[in-house]
Amino acid sequence: MKRKFYEVPKHVLMIIAGIIWMIAGFNVVRLGIISYMLIEIKWYLPVLSVVIFTLFGLMFFKMTQKHCKRIMNYEEAYRPFWNFFDIKSYIIMAVMMGGGIGLRAAGIFPDVFVAFFYSGLGCALFLAGVCFVIMFFKKSRAK
Repeated sequence: MKRKFYEVPKHVLMIIAGIIWMIAGFNVVRLGIISYMLIEIKWYLPVLSVVIFTLFGLMFFKMTQKHCKRIMNYEEAYRPFWNFFDIKSYIIMAVMMGGGIGLRAAGIFPDVFVAFFYSGLGCALFLAGVCFVIMFFKKSRAK
């Protein structure tokens, strides 16, 4: 059977996920840093960034493991490149992005909140991307 142009080897889905998560993480942490530059930094704000990073980092680490397992359990050797996520994950991502953009645009959260929360969240997102990339290389070597 001929492979379609949009299909990639299933382990490549992990590098695609990794790149997308690292780009998202970079952009979110960038917004956090910009907000840090607009405020007077109190001693506890970087601590809060680390707390947010830890909480989301643990959650995202479990999620990367789940998605890597799902990807490698596909029966087909080649999958459409958008299969790095399942439907539920795309919905969660859309709601989180839409909510974050909407709430920031509405000015509901002050810069002090955006600074520590986005910095921690963005670093956790970026690290999740790194985890996907590491798994890609592990699976590539195993082939």
